[in-house]
Amino acid sequence: MGFQFQFQPVLNRLDVLLDGLWVTLQLAGSGILLGALLGILLAMLRGLSGRPVRMLVDAYVELVRNTPFLVQLLIIFFGVPTLGLRLSAEQAALAAIIINLGAYATEIVRAGIESVHKSQIEAGLSLAMTRWQVFRHVVLAPALARVWPALSSQFVLMMLSTSVCSFISVQELSAQAANIESETFRSFEVYILVTLIYLALALVLRGLLAGLGALLFPAGSGLGRLRGQAGR
Repeated sequence: MGFQFQFQPVLNRLDVLLDGLWVTLQLAGSGILLGALLGILLAMLRGLSGRPVRMLVDAYVELVRNTPFLVQLLIIFFGVPTLGLRLSAEQAALAAIIINLGAYATEIVRAGIESVHKSQIEAGLSLAMTRWQVFRHVVLAPALARVWPALSSQFVLMMLSTSVCSFISVQELSAQAANIESETFRSFEVYILVTLIYLALALVLRGLLAGLGALLFPAGSGLGRLRGQAGR
């Protein structure tokens, strides 16, 4: 007797999947925003600070990028409470996402900053701009524009990585899918549906990030507009 798809038992628990989807969206949205801000801040510190700060930032980046996200998640969830700071599963997951994404974003933004030619910095200084204005308008803004596609890809990967948070009992989409599978025994149907949801999430997020990039970094918004910004 051949296999027969039975999606109805899964669809009857669609509300559970939607609850998990909402948790996934909360984790991904908060983690992407805060992780991106952390990455930009650390990349700025690395570029503007002395050797000790650069070494600390580099050590953080290398430690995070060369260890599995799951291990980082487990250390935060099980290890941090031994230091007296108790975190819920959701708080630990969010902290792990921010720390992980922050390291990758730092390296991506750093590459963008280093791609800015020295002559552009000198041009900004020649317009009587302060060093902060030069860094903000001449270095950071063009750097972010150049690396936005790479950052966007990392954001999408981080959203998909929220599925790992089910290991510490965060009831996100993958965890709820596992709950439904254990109740209905319709493994194939459950994970086909979840795969389609993740695919839709990735495509929508990629489209939103592309639109945000076009809004933040419109064509022609380069050094030619800096003369008017020099007096700000």
